[in-house]
Amino acid sequence: MNTAIAVIGGTGRVGRIVTRKLLDRGETVRVIGRSAQRAQRHLPPRAQFFLGDVRDADTLPVPLHGCSAVVYTVESGTDTSGPDSPRSTLHAGVLNTLDALRRQEGFEPAQFVLVSQRHVTRPEHPMNAYGRMLDWRLAGENAVRSSGLAYTIVRPGWLTDRTVSADDGRIHLEQGDRRDGYVALQDVAEACVQALYCPSAKGLTFEMRNGAGSAPGDWEELFAGLSTDEPVPVRAVA
Repeated sequence: MNTAIAVIGGTGRVGRIVTRKLLDRGETVRVIGRSAQRAQRHLPPRAQFFLGDVRDADTLPVPLHGCSAVVYTVESGTDTSGPDSPRSTLHAGVLNTLDALRRQEGFEPAQFVLVSQRHVTRPEHPMNAYGRMLDWRLAGENAVRSSGLAYTIVRPGWLTDRTVSADDGRIHLEQGDRRDGYVALQDVAEACVQALYCPSAKGLTFEMRNGAGSAPGDWEELFAGLSTDEPVPVRAVA
């Protein structure tokens, strides 16, 4: 891409892999995070680090200025309230980021890749007991879907650090939010990166997991096999 790509939460588990993959493609990457110490410990020297906090809208315009795309990989706490709650990081943080993008002078719509999770449409799922995490992730998704930006929303299953074996290397992209499964961090990061380059990924929300079979050879074809989003009724979150 001709301009920088912002990775918000880029010192986290998925974000730092996304950052390395984009740098390997020759991209200029701006990592936005809250800890310079974590950045120094986890990021390659070529990554540009900016102190920024999605909970504080005033810290976002400078690092986001002129970016052609944003990958939002913020991880939340599990408390019902407080600065690290899902409400603060997964919903309010998304709103602050979208607002900062819109406020740019001469703004051109950027591409937005959001890392969410499975089960967000299932408020009865046990994961929702942790700070109403699923409710607030879905609210963040809906903010992205209604933003007018080109977007891709990735809903991983349970994340694993393991290296996928040859017998379990297939990536399943699914829709409907009804299944479960595990997926390697590397594969989630690769899906985020591929979404920036594949036209067929725009306007998609999908779940992903690993399963038996060979690794994917053509991500454009994988994305093309999915259905683009229809307008989704927003579930009120108070």
